[in-house]
Amino acid sequence: MHIEKTFRTDLTRCYSAGCTYIDGKAKLLLSSELEGPTRLVDAETLAMETVCEGPGGVMSMIPIPGKNGDFLMVQRFYPVFQSKEAGIAWGRPTADGWETREILKLPYLHRFDLFAVGDTVWFLGATLCTSKTEVDDWSDPGKLWVGILPKTPEETMEVHPIREGLLKNHGYYRWNWQGEDAGFVTCNSGVYVVRPPRAGETDWRIDHILERPISDVAILDIDGDGEDELLLLEGFHGDEITINKKIDGEYKVIWEYKEKPIKMVHVAWGGLLRGIPTFICGTRKLDGGLFMVRYNKETGGFETTEIEGDTGPANVCVVLGKDKDLILAANHRIGEGAVYTVTD
Repeated sequence: MHIEKTFRTDLTRCYSAGCTYIDGKAKLLLSSELEGPTRLVDAETLAMETVCEGPGGVMSMIPIPGKNGDFLMVQRFYPVFQSKEAGIAWGRPTADGWETREILKLPYLHRFDLFAVGDTVWFLGATLCTSKTEVDDWSDPGKLWVGILPKTPEETMEVHPIREGLLKNHGYYRWNWQGEDAGFVTCNSGVYVVRPPRAGETDWRIDHILERPISDVAILDIDGDGEDELLLLEGFHGDEITINKKIDGEYKVIWEYKEKPIKMVHVAWGGLLRGIPTFICGTRKLDGGLFMVRYNKETGGFETTEIEGDTGPANVCVVLGKDKDLILAANHRIGEGAVYTVTD
């Protein structure tokens, strides 16, 4: 496997990495947690354009099911937790470029997802907290919010909470759970699996599968035994990375990263990179960068490979292709958006 950095752009405190599709072709999205632009990079040509010049504070970007390039993004979530004006904006391509329009205000909205069930597109949002008086005030925990996405951005979206009391509600990952698309939500009380209503129903289903403070999660059958493992970034913006396997009905640590000191773990992704089960991890502080973790069946152990060090990544988005895979990284600490091309 060969990994090469094939694209980079300066973007101060680059935080968010996402992807949308126009006419079936991947378009990579990058944005900052500060006031500033959201940029789009063509996955094939690596040509870049600007979606909008602001307002920035972008945490998450998700394509809208059934649309041709349209996507939603969290805006106005500025550091440090200056996010009372956070909300969702709808971006869509036009004949003259791009237009964006806010469709929801939701203070402290950090992560979200969209689920298509029949003709309905359900919105799931996770707020870091509900209010703050100062940076270290966590007295008003976050919530899970749901609603139905309108058909056009000219309409506003209404949401309501379905779970409250989620302290330091930070991480989110989408995966298939028991045969259904689900959102994995993490906070100080652990990992929750959230599934949208089935067709013709309105009730969301929530399972609490692990209870200890978790910042982020990724899911994958990393060892090929037919059952998924959990990659956990432990503690809110913490300093532990573990892989957890379900043993005797509960998830237990089977591997912990100990190669060098790490601080502020922040990137968690799992999938088949060039067909091989792979976790991608990243840390924002010290000399942290991107690295991947794989299982060696011959030795029965886990091996790590550095992708690039000393970059301080905040998030990644991975696009899998026939001849190559792309890792889009928001290299926060060095103020860079980067594409790493992975080939056999």
